[in-house]
Amino acid sequence: MSADLSTSLPATPALLAVGERCSKTMRFSGEAIAEFARLTGDANPLHSDPLAAARSRHGRLIAAGQHTTSQLIGLAATHFSRGHGAADGEALELLCLNFNFALKHPVFADDVAELGWCVSSVEWSARLRGWLVQADGDVHVGERVCVVARTTLLVKPFEDTP
Repeated sequence: MSADLSTSLPATPALLAVGERCSKTMRFSGEAIAEFARLTGDANPLHSDPLAAARSRHGRLIAAGQHTTSQLIGLAATHFSRGHGAADGEALELLCLNFNFALKHPVFADDVAELGWCVSSVEWSARLRGWLVQADGDVHVGERVCVVARTTLLVKPFEDTP
């Protein structure tokens, strides 16, 4: 991009349009839940011990909250960032400014979950030289909403450097 971003407003990329959605489907296997808990230092036996989980009020292994929320963060980061070699020609840089999550229901071992984000607002910031994007997200298994989320992202065009 050769335009001087301090004085001109670049065209808003299509992926930042209000109503733009991104989603993915993933299965939370018992093995993946236990491995994620181990890697993050979460020793709660509800994530790794099937016998302890069976005695709990949930009756089976559950994914850690940070497991489901990190998948949502990764989805946003992947969708809203584009490198110089992006197939759509949009070279974009992403900075995650804020995420808020509410954990409503557990994601159980072997659940197949739908994760998604929807852009709710986009505003150009001349000071930050990028678009402030608000998006709403969720994780659900069937009709059960497990996580609701809100994010603020800064999406910037890559600037040409001399």
